[in-house]
Amino acid sequence: MMSTDELLFWDRWPRLLPLYELLRECLMSAYPEMKIKVSKSQISFYNRHMFAMASPPVRRRKEWPKEFMMVSFGLSYQVDSPRIAMSTEAYPNRWTHHVLVEGAEAIDGALLGWIDEAYRFSESK
Repeated sequence: MMSTDELLFWDRWPRLLPLYELLRECLMSAYPEMKIKVSKSQISFYNRHMFAMASPPVRRRKEWPKEFMMVSFGLSYQVDSPRIAMSTEAYPNRWTHHVLVEGAEAIDGALLGWIDEAYRFSESK
């Protein structure tokens, strides 16, 4: 069941709430012990450490769509895919990747596979 904080987080972007619900549902079924933390700028998913985040289009580049949910995850290597809008090496061998999710079809096997890798990477730290 979604918390009030989660629901209120998407108040300014009601069209994105169903995307978040779908992502949350996929992650909860894969990782029932996962913790969710709502902050001002993002909703974070944790095992021992944060492994993925969902955020609204507060900061966006000109060439990006107007409305999307940013799904971010961390891995030990840089993923080379046209689906990755941006990636940064926050620390040596710790890459944060950002995927723009405009519709439910983007929450697919590829994205969930990367998040699963991020989950396992986070557990091993």
